Amino acid sequence: MRKIGAAANAGSRRPQKAPAKNSRKRATQNPSARRRKNSAESPALAMIRPPPPGQGKRGEQGYLAYLLRQAQAATRLAMERALADLGATPPQFVVLTMLRAYPGLSGADLARVAMLTPQTTGVIIRNLERDGAIRKTPHPVHGRVLQWTVTRRGAALLDKCRRHAQAIERRLTAGLSANAQRTIRRWLAQIAADL
Repeated sequence: MRKIGAAANAGSRRPQKAPAKNSRKRATQNPSARRRKNSAESPALAMIRPPPPGQGKRGEQGYLAYLLRQAQAATRLAMERALADLGATPPQFVVLTMLRAYPGLSGADLARVAMLTPQTTGVIIRNLERDGAIRKTPHPVHGRVLQWTVTRRGAALLDKCRRHAQAIERRLTAGLSANAQRTIRRWLAQIAADL
């Protein structure tokens, strides 16, 4: 005879296993401790180390997007170190460079050409203005829009920054012919325009 209702359901359920005594300990265990344990269990995993830049997937076998990011990070770090002696940062150098090339840019325009967020650009503008490196003037037509220009003091700082940046440029282009440099510049500019 078939059981019907609650009694049937109760009888058909499988008994649940009691939680293991140390399951709570395992759940709260540090992830790095788990990795070390896994590495200890598999010596082959413990031996795997990423290669230095320029080798394996961090070299010619790597994805172009990753290699571009790796190159940009290395260049930025070199620039940060070079400009630190001047009390300047790479984003400040970019803002000064763009303002000398395109005087009268607004804060929003600066953010776009410097590839920075508006908030970051706002902080940079305030710091450069406080230091007397840039000055603002109201837009001749749109009075609420502020235009920024480089001051004499800012131009002097920019010239010092450029000397440091040019040393890094020389390192970047070492061993490249003029034709190869033109090709790379064209390729990088095209990426920015197309993507």
